[in-house]
Amino acid sequence: MSSAPSDTPPDPQPSALPPSVDTAHHEPNHSDATATSASSHKVKPARKPLLRLELRDLSNDGTRAFLRLVHASNVLEDAVDTVLKHLYTGLDTHCIPPTRSVTLILRSMQGVAYTTGSDLDSDHKEIHLSLDYINHVPDARKKEEIQGVIVHEMVHCWQQNALGTAPGGLIEGIADWVRLKSGFAPPHWKRTADSKWDAGYERTGFFLEWLEAKHGEDIVRRINEGLRDCKYIDDEFWHKCCGKSVAHLWEDYKSSLGDGKGGQGACGEA
Repeated sequence: MSSAPSDTPPDPQPSALPPSVDTAHHEPNHSDATATSASSHKVKPARKPLLRLELRDLSNDGTRAFLRLVHASNVLEDAVDTVLKHLYTGLDTHCIPPTRSVTLILRSMQGVAYTTGSDLDSDHKEIHLSLDYINHVPDARKKEEIQGVIVHEMVHCWQQNALGTAPGGLIEGIADWVRLKSGFAPPHWKRTADSKWDAGYERTGFFLEWLEAKHGEDIVRRINEGLRDCKYIDDEFWHKCCGKSVAHLWEDYKSSLGDGKGGQGACGEA
């Protein structure tokens, strides 16, 4: 799902399939996040990307739900703005990958979604979103889940990946960190340290959120920038950005969760 400029398109990597959603959880309030996004200064790439929508099955209930719940051009434009704001605010335009187009393809498939370079070249991205997954999500969460998945996948259209050498878990963690920051963390997400730091997705996303509190609100932006046009070397990379090894940082994070495993929900529930 990561796509930094390269000679060959990256292999597609699927988003994680979340567990069954407990609809008894309270829904997050996105009004503040939306207002903030609308009022924030927009980060602009060298050229405005062309945004496309491809519907493979108009008769599918997932397609009908998508068209009923979201405005395609708005949800894609908002996702681009969100990603660029969180990863490239304050950086020169040349730091932003030259993504020329993003095509959202709704089709029946296993999993949730994945992002890849198109057959044309890696500057043209395709986000494949599963209609089967949309149908699986409870109606009360469909809109927010669609928006959250699109934000996650849009990160992969713009983020850096250390010339393909960055840990996949870090790539996925940055994408879920942006989703978290944009207000679309689903209720089943938990702050846990029951695996490795680069387990990816929300586990790494919450770790990155903790790093913000310890190393500055621009730490993820600096991590992403550190993955531009150079190969990833574990100890060197983390000592440069945080002054410690990632193993040391992960131990500190586990300690911050109390029992070393954690268990808080995305909105602070026990």
